[in-house]
Amino acid sequence: MLIHTFPLGALQTNSYLICNQDTNEAIIIDAGARPGKLLEKAADYQVKAILLTHAHFDHIAGLHEIREATGAPVYLHSSEQEWLSDPKLNGAFLWPMVGEFIKTEKAEFELEDGQSLELAGFQISVLYTPGHSPGGVSFSIGDHVFSGDALFSGSIGRTDLPGGNYEQLIQSVKEKLMPLPDQTVCYPGHGPNTTIGNERLYNPFLNR
Repeated sequence: MLIHTFPLGALQTNSYLICNQDTNEAIIIDAGARPGKLLEKAADYQVKAILLTHAHFDHIAGLHEIREATGAPVYLHSSEQEWLSDPKLNGAFLWPMVGEFIKTEKAEFELEDGQSLELAGFQISVLYTPGHSPGGVSFSIGDHVFSGDALFSGSIGRTDLPGGNYEQLIQSVKEKLMPLPDQTVCYPGHGPNTTIGNERLYNPFLNR
């Protein structure tokens, strides 16, 4: 497994290209704005899916372009299906200074908690981690977890946007992410990687 990280757009949203060298296939997690560099690297692989941790505008700003370039289907939790086509729901309406209002087509597949996906030769577990947004999910692949805006290095996602819920987010992180092994590498929606063990010990939001 090769994991390429691309901080994209004004908010430096992490988009991930996860490559299987054995099959020459890949998946993409989240679709930040202006994804040209990601698509340049992705051109070496057959992209099998675009997985969205949630549908805030900064995580879907490049979705249409990535879809057009790869032809890959999109996976998103059912509760945020309408967000893809509604700038008021996805937050673009609240942040006009960072770009155009984001509207795109609905996801081809809807995700559920506990679902298991087999894509590009990877076994992917869907962990429902709402709180930052109602349909937030994390993706667990072996000793790696892609946490979107649920868990960051030393922090957690903001909960002051529409649909956010602080208590729900803390519960999500503690019940779905903290049980993962200490060595699990966590790839967040913004900022540097961390590990579950490190966050269990030092994250101030989890040790209050």
